[in-house]
Amino acid sequence: MDTVTRPRILVVGAGFAGVECVRRLERRLTPGEAELTLVTPMSYQLYLPLLPQVASGVLTPQSIAISLRRSEKYRTRIIPGGAIGVDLRAKVCVVRTVAGEIVDEPYDYIVLAPGSVTRTFDIPGLTDHAFGLKSLAEAAYLRDHVISQLDLADACTDPAERASRLQFVVVGGGYAGTETAACLQRLTHAAVRRYPRLDPGLIKWHLIDIAPKLMPELGEKLGRSAHEILTRRGIEISLGVSIAKAGAEEVTFTDGRVVPTRTLIWTAGVVASPLIGTLDAETVRGRLAVNADMRLPGHDGVFALGDSAAVPDLAKGDDAVCPPTAQHALRQGRHVAENVIAALRGRPTRPYVHHDLGLVVDLGGTDAVSKPLGYELHGLPAQAVARGYHWSALRTGVAKTRVMTNWLLNAVAGDDFVRTGFQAHRPGNLRDFEYLDAYLTPDQVRAHVAEAGRAAR
Repeated sequence: MDTVTRPRILVVGAGFAGVECVRRLERRLTPGEAELTLVTPMSYQLYLPLLPQVASGVLTPQSIAISLRRSEKYRTRIIPGGAIGVDLRAKVCVVRTVAGEIVDEPYDYIVLAPGSVTRTFDIPGLTDHAFGLKSLAEAAYLRDHVISQLDLADACTDPAERASRLQFVVVGGGYAGTETAACLQRLTHAAVRRYPRLDPGLIKWHLIDIAPKLMPELGEKLGRSAHEILTRRGIEISLGVSIAKAGAEEVTFTDGRVVPTRTLIWTAGVVASPLIGTLDAETVRGRLAVNADMRLPGHDGVFALGDSAAVPDLAKGDDAVCPPTAQHALRQGRHVAENVIAALRGRPTRPYVHHDLGLVVDLGGTDAVSKPLGYELHGLPAQAVARGYHWSALRTGVAKTRVMTNWLLNAVAGDDFVRTGFQAHRPGNLRDFEYLDAYLTPDQVRAHVAEAGRAAR
């Protein structure tokens, strides 16, 4: 079949869902059946669940950044950039490359897996002063920032400044926030021994969440166990509380408390990528409304999955949708690839059904809570399950070797407390890393595609 006439399959996003979809398409389609293209700003797949361990220095950044170009059999064309709009009628995806150039990518089939961004609220000072943890750059920056607070506290002579630099606030009592607070608290607890002029009692970690319970998905028993572990390690947990105002040197809680701090870490959930808003299609709580086979109703050749799609959870029934977890994204990626192939070959698509395999939460060291297949575990057994799950989910042998080596080295030699140079002269906050102003409106997408069409004629 001539290259020009091959159907064009465009995958947007290189997260768990997008990469699994591309890999399955490569294995199941012959080179002559379709042209495969992937839109992603980075040429690697990031293993997001292990970001807290990168932020705390247990793992190196490279160990969880899995190259998309490592395989010699890889034949998908990569467009280095981010999708900023999709015209469903014209079947064109608008992409801003990493060089800032705007290009139009036509498609016959499109798989939307752009993932999610940090969920924020209209809280004064939040985006200017809070740090996120959704990317490798944020994890590396956050580690540098935390260690720099210890360095600066050790060097300063003002007791008030020293106290503010040694207080840390994490917002979000879900998996990301809990693991981040646990891993970074462990880092500072170990590091302060290298600072003989600092009183370890001055280091205070606060974990707050507006919900009444910590990680309610774990259940009453394991949630309480995680709460007790963190409290025993000196983390002050405040539930039913959020942020009222954020400043450069202090944070005000909704209960009226004012905490002097230079470190506010915001992990209070995620929302679908702003790309979904450019489609002018029906959404469910911000996620694109799709059928059980992950097709967008009323639009041939359009599939959506992962964090940005409200995929019906047929295993639970009623109006439930699949949660935005790596477990579902991996399986949805493989399943949607089969459905794209079915549509390409004129066969019926199949609905997605997956029973949840359980949850794992790594709290650092020998502390963990896990619920595999409904069995509740804590301590070393939970840690073994948590790390075993993450290790097995890594896609390549190289990544598995790097992660296992890092874990063993950290267990034997302990932590290193070195700033690696990512610390910039100005704060690297949520506003700097999310790029939320890059996306077009639906009208802007249509106008751009129409203008490009006229210019081409």
